[in-house]
Amino acid sequence: MDPAFEYAFPAIRGVQAKRQFYVSMCPLRLIPRLFLFNEAEMVPELRAQRQLNKQRLPEIARYIAENRDSYVFSAITASVDADVRFDPHEGSTDLGVLHVPMDARFIINDGQHRRAAIEMALAQCPDLGDESISVVFFMDRGLERCQQMFADLNRYAIRPSTSLNVLYDQRDRKARLAKLVVERLPGMKPLVNLERSNLAKGSKHLLTLSALFTATNTLLENQDLGDDEEEVVVSFWSAVLGELDGWRDVGEGRMTAGTFRETNLHGQAVVLDALGRVGNSLLGDPRPWVEKLKGLGAIRWRRDDPQWEGRAMIGGVVNKGRQSVIMTAAVIKTRLGLPLGADERRAEHALNRGDLVA
Repeated sequence: MDPAFEYAFPAIRGVQAKRQFYVSMCPLRLIPRLFLFNEAEMVPELRAQRQLNKQRLPEIARYIAENRDSYVFSAITASVDADVRFDPHEGSTDLGVLHVPMDARFIINDGQHRRAAIEMALAQCPDLGDESISVVFFMDRGLERCQQMFADLNRYAIRPSTSLNVLYDQRDRKARLAKLVVERLPGMKPLVNLERSNLAKGSKHLLTLSALFTATNTLLENQDLGDDEEEVVVSFWSAVLGELDGWRDVGEGRMTAGTFRETNLHGQAVVLDALGRVGNSLLGDPRPWVEKLKGLGAIRWRRDDPQWEGRAMIGGVVNKGRQSVIMTAAVIKTRLGLPLGADERRAEHALNRGDLVA
């Protein structure tokens, strides 16, 4: 190996499955240069990696650029197709310098979206180049293990639930608002599962944090409430809670959440989102929420009530699709004596014509 034409990475050496691997810190400016990702040029046997989803990249790049003091990235994992040399420092066996020839091929096993987003973020903020990311190098002569490594690295990866993401997200304003509702309303707290996005049949909870988050987003859609936003959101859900006796019965232990969900519709995400839609249409109304939502509890919420079929229910099964949300909101508005929006009128006309709801 000619030392004049090689990369030298300060690295720590480790062993997994009787094979040596190395961990190094790389400046961000080197990441796009070292790790090329060109799907068109990649040979088919190495194309078993997840295809690059280019729609995700601007969002990840914005995350870096807008959170310069707090962004965090896990390590990039790469296979190296080359004969490398590791020179340990004096007095150490596993701390030293990894020498990799410049004609080596690097294939990313895990982190290709991070690599592409870093390149995009560097174009906006060149000074990011002096920051670093950890890289794990596995030696893979001929890149024969590349596909298996990708499969192994992703075999036990479990995507966290949306509720858990909302719970732990301290940056997203609307995530904070959804959590604020649970914190500020004692009657809401026992109803909302903060970790799961799908409730088991025997769950003691009636709602999920992810459903409350989605409904709160719907409530605030295309609205700029400024400093009043928190008060509006909390007062809206407080008024909803005050109208729905069934929610209070579950929260206070007079009825189990499972029994409630089996017979009633207003423990479902489609209704929660529809309520947010109704609230959104009432934001310009000067009356307090309690007056605006008067009569909400008198709606026939049983799942077997004929008014829900073709709207919140399709063939007797709850439907959470967008059209179902629109049509459920139309029922609620009609029962409250509120005018329907244009899309709600169109959806009702389509139902009356016998068109299927998507």
